[in-house]
Amino acid sequence: MDHVSFPYRSFSHLTLLHVVSESGAWEKYGLEVEYNRYISSSEAHRSVPTGEVEFVGGNHISTYAHRAHSGDDWVYLGQSSNLADYQLVVRHDSEIDGVAGLRGKKVITRGAHPSLNHWLILKQRGLDIDRDDCELVNQLKYKRGELDSMNRDDPEALNMPTLSQLVQNREFDAAFVATPQGEFAKAAGLKVIDIEALPMIWHTTVSSSMSFVQKHPDIVERLLKGLIEGIHFFKTKPEETIDILTRLYTIEGRLTREQAAATYAIIAPTLEPKLFPAMAAIANVYAEAVRQDKDALKVNPMELWDMHHLRRIDDSGLVRQLYGNSLAQYTPKL
Repeated sequence: MDHVSFPYRSFSHLTLLHVVSESGAWEKYGLEVEYNRYISSSEAHRSVPTGEVEFVGGNHISTYAHRAHSGDDWVYLGQSSNLADYQLVVRHDSEIDGVAGLRGKKVITRGAHPSLNHWLILKQRGLDIDRDDCELVNQLKYKRGELDSMNRDDPEALNMPTLSQLVQNREFDAAFVATPQGEFAKAAGLKVIDIEALPMIWHTTVSSSMSFVQKHPDIVERLLKGLIEGIHFFKTKPEETIDILTRLYTIEGRLTREQAAATYAIIAPTLEPKLFPAMAAIANVYAEAVRQDKDALKVNPMELWDMHHLRRIDDSGLVRQLYGNSLAQYTPKL
């Protein structure tokens, strides 16, 4: 059994990773995967090139400018989801009934990548924060050499109110939240509005260094195969998956079975059976990378992607064997 580290960049990734691990998919391919640990963006940039960490489940934005600055060999190998499925949280006495209603309002966001997603959602719907069409305030801005997403595992974040609490307390008019945060907002008595999903490189992305990939192609393919089989388990075994979420996803609060079922209903349709990234998702994440640092323009948006391992797995027929004639039914529509 080979041991590999695969820490997450956002605790929301655990909604998938707990299920993949509990399904036995990685164990089937001879891997003991250490996934239940948070890693910051800057720590990932330090640890992946040295091989201290074999894989990371994220770093979607900073990598482009980082490549331009340092010429590192960061590589993306597979993508679990090409859709960021947000919900809009407002008070029940609010007149806001969708994104268009945020004009002139004060919206709270949190973290680096999420705040860029929310900037792009607003911009693509005609609300430009650079023109003061509305105000987007990032709750978490602290430096570790670069703007870093903050996780509730970090000491500074433990006592911070949630975005929903800030809306409920009338400090802000609205917040964009990802699942399962919307379920907790509903339980707190807030109005939760579904909005159209944003094509985005999001959730768990299999990232590594090209030097590790070239030395250990077998481990790379086994990790990807395990993730593919874990996603198949997630999509096709809803009751077992909901049981796992209810039992193990506790970092933001314990989910009731009803909340876990609602979380499942949002996540399952977005998961990619073959782990291929979508071009619309790459285009949007690249726009965010340029927004964060103009030096990202020096790097081709496809330069960080290596999909030949996925192509070999796909050519082997693994995914077709798993889904049979139902593959189209389980493939997300962008």
